[in-house]
Amino acid sequence: MRAEPRRYSPFVESQDPSDGHDYLAREARARVQIDKQLAAAAWLVQSQEILNLGAGPGVAVREFTLEKPHGRVDYLLFLNGQPAGVIEAKPEGTPLVEVERQSGKYVAGLPEWMKPPVYPLPFIYESTGAETRFTNGYDPDARSRRVFTFHRPETLVEWSRQITDNHALPTFRARLKAMPPLDERGLWGKQAEAIRNLEQSLAEDRPRSLIQMATGSGKTFTAASLCYRLIKHADAKRILFLVDRSNLGKQAKLEFDKFTIQETQRKFPAEYNVQHLTHNAIDTTARVCISTVQRIFSILKGEAELDQEVDEHSVYELPVTGPVEVSYNLALPPDTFDVIIIDECHRSIYGLWRQVLEYFDAHLIGLTATPTKQTFGFFRQNLVMEYSHDMAVTDGVNVDFTVYKIETAITRAGSTIEAGEFAGFRDRQTRRIRWDAVDEPIEYTAGQLDRAVVAEDQIRTVIQTFRDKLFTELFPGRKTVPKTLIFAKDDSHADDIVQMVREVFGKGNQFATKITYRTRDGKPEDLLQAFRNSMYPRIVVTVDMIATGTDVKPLECLVFMRSVKSRTYFEQMLGRGVRVINDTEFQAVTDDAKSKDRFIVVDAVGVMDTPLAETVQPLERKPAQSLKDLFKQVAFGSKDPQVASSIAGRLARLDKHLTRDDRDVLAGLAGGIDLGTISRGLVDALDPDQQIAAAEAAGQSADDQAAVAATASAMLTHALEPLATNPGLRNAILDVRKSYEQTIDEVSKDEVLFAGHSAEAREKASALVSSFREYIEEHKNDIRALQVLYSRPHKERLTFTEVKELARAIERPPRQWTPDILWRAYELLDQSKVRGSGGRMLTDIVSLVRYTLHQDDELVPFRDQVEQRFATWLSTQQQKGVPFTVEQLQWLTWIKENIAGELGISPESFEYTPFVEHGGIGKAVKVFGDRFTPLLNELTDALAA
Repeated sequence: MRAEPRRYSPFVESQDPSDGHDYLAREARARVQIDKQLAAAAWLVQSQEILNLGAGPGVAVREFTLEKPHGRVDYLLFLNGQPAGVIEAKPEGTPLVEVERQSGKYVAGLPEWMKPPVYPLPFIYESTGAETRFTNGYDPDARSRRVFTFHRPETLVEWSRQITDNHALPTFRARLKAMPPLDERGLWGKQAEAIRNLEQSLAEDRPRSLIQMATGSGKTFTAASLCYRLIKHADAKRILFLVDRSNLGKQAKLEFDKFTIQETQRKFPAEYNVQHLTHNAIDTTARVCISTVQRIFSILKGEAELDQEVDEHSVYELPVTGPVEVSYNLALPPDTFDVIIIDECHRSIYGLWRQVLEYFDAHLIGLTATPTKQTFGFFRQNLVMEYSHDMAVTDGVNVDFTVYKIETAITRAGSTIEAGEFAGFRDRQTRRIRWDAVDEPIEYTAGQLDRAVVAEDQIRTVIQTFRDKLFTELFPGRKTVPKTLIFAKDDSHADDIVQMVREVFGKGNQFATKITYRTRDGKPEDLLQAFRNSMYPRIVVTVDMIATGTDVKPLECLVFMRSVKSRTYFEQMLGRGVRVINDTEFQAVTDDAKSKDRFIVVDAVGVMDTPLAETVQPLERKPAQSLKDLFKQVAFGSKDPQVASSIAGRLARLDKHLTRDDRDVLAGLAGGIDLGTISRGLVDALDPDQQIAAAEAAGQSADDQAAVAATASAMLTHALEPLATNPGLRNAILDVRKSYEQTIDEVSKDEVLFAGHSAEAREKASALVSSFREYIEEHKNDIRALQVLYSRPHKERLTFTEVKELARAIERPPRQWTPDILWRAYELLDQSKVRGSGGRMLTDIVSLVRYTLHQDDELVPFRDQVEQRFATWLSTQQQKGVPFTVEQLQWLTWIKENIAGELGISPESFEYTPFVEHGGIGKAVKVFGDRFTPLLNELTDALAA
């Protein structure tokens, strides 16, 4: 059959004759690569002199002359002897989008005697051998997309069949545009909203889409619903569901197995095969494949099998230092999957592993609770759904959390084993311990704790404090240890903690255990199942296995005995505690609990004091103030966001416990509004995105900070109004809440008469500062960084390499100083002159040296200094009348961040995050034009001075 001809734009071929022979030579080299790629994809490449269209299902004929005025096509593709597509070859470096009209004219230029089954020809490629673009002319609003290489003949045969068999919906993208309305049975509101928004994005042929949904809000169930609809209604050939590690793949497989299709009331696997890849072979009948990215990469490399231990690890933990290289594999061609869903994969999948994803000619869908800038960049800022933890708390989908801190002297500053004292020396492999007297003092820092040195009493002190506070301050009135997860630094540290927990609590092996990849006391998944569903174990120690993605609903306590550097990883670790559980299931594993309405983060390493915690604050921001005091502030007109957030958190918790009668009484007093609605209104009013959206809806600009602030204030006033103007409701809420609580007074006459650093600690800090000052003086001429910092004004810029050299020098024995240790010492001696929480960045060494040399009057973190200088610089530019666009200001902010972390900015810096995701140095030059290079030098001088 001959389909209705598509209308292609008129084309005027152009070629710069000055290129001459070099242009032709470069195009010839491109054709060599194209021939190789066609052959790899099972095409037979032929010239017309040796033409044999029956030699195989796919034949690419070079240099085919078309009817006038269509010219000559570089390759005419034949499927089973019939023409079906074209390839336009261009020299490497040619912008292929510019030649799409040229290739587009070829598809309707066949000689009259050729009668292809689909005409105009559907398949159009442009290629340089290094880059290939593809257009299916029968897609709605057909547009080209970049592909790894040419599709196999059998793929194009199948696509041709679909075009001839279904004139109305001839392609996958056409079917995506015609999805039927969503049957919302079995879904709750946010899941249905996510699917609708995503299907709209797919209908618009957006190649990448991101769904951000809070942990515990049903992302996998949402994905299963989506997969069913894509297979049923869009005839998706196969969908890849990527997980972070194999254990989460088993969890996902269970979710798919349990998923009930509302239309038929049958389980998903009864309709479509679901395969969890535990071996390097894809079932050709599977419509959904569940796998890790490392296994897919292993298959692409042609490996027979993947080491199971590698599959069990998160991609974040694998020893991959650079982006992985992907080559074509006919056994796993790019058209294997129509859609790839990436579930909670770590940010490195979008950096080091992104080529594995981009190998496939598939729509990419991200599911995450914790997106980063890199995640947004990879998905091209196409966030189709946003559902935060705060929103989930007010909806009763998540529980909120509170933070309890435990700090010990050794955790903070390390310690020293004096000469002559006995110490144990444990072999890392055999764990055999040798005891011996040390012949010289062994000093160790907090950073060396539990890696180079194990301080048993530090572990003991933390666990004892946890035990002692458990039933008095953390869970008053309870007697059964809540389900607790402790994060350890490594496998050896986990062993030490498990032994100490059993000793301190006086319990046996079943009470506390370790679940890591190296667990030998049974299968990790069996231990995990017991932790979820059985009375024992009560306490589990892990390193990474339960840190992300794993579902343990009864968890009430997370204990951090390790620090974390990745914000995404940290947020996912916190996510282990947020899940809700019904009272019956909860009481089955924790017999003296009533319901789970919160969880507690026990911070024993100061992780909640780091910048990582800025984006994961609990709703409860004023834990020391009573609800009565918070209501009083609101009644007197307070619009403090922290007060409003705390009220939202407490109302959300109370709403979970209300009886029907109490709920009706309070709703009556509130004019028909329930506490959950009031709580959600407060969270919405505090959401910056909602504030901007409201300002824009009112005709204001999102860049007008004053307008957005005024809108935010008005939103908060409106959200607080049901409480601020209704004393009867406020008092009723307090009365109802009081009726659900019982005061426990553990009367203790003990008082803390003094809490502070001892004289000995101050003397030690003073000695450290003096030693540092002497070291600077002694080495000012032989360490490059000190030479630069001593010179005032600076004759030369200080480089990051020179700062690292200084850091390595002071960290060598016997000093073993770090910026954090030195910062804490100054902080202890004179808190009034120390600003901020410094010592955590390498560049803080600059602040420490300048303060020690009395060049600065106060000790301020280097990043804070850069922030202040940047604000001053921007103000100066404004006074000079130098304008910056919103886009330029964003790039300036990224440059500022780079300078804060590395003391400068160079062209090489633009090859890394966040620049590379936004076009790298090429885009930066385009944004700033001729100002770019002078601007870099000016900013470095101004900010790193």
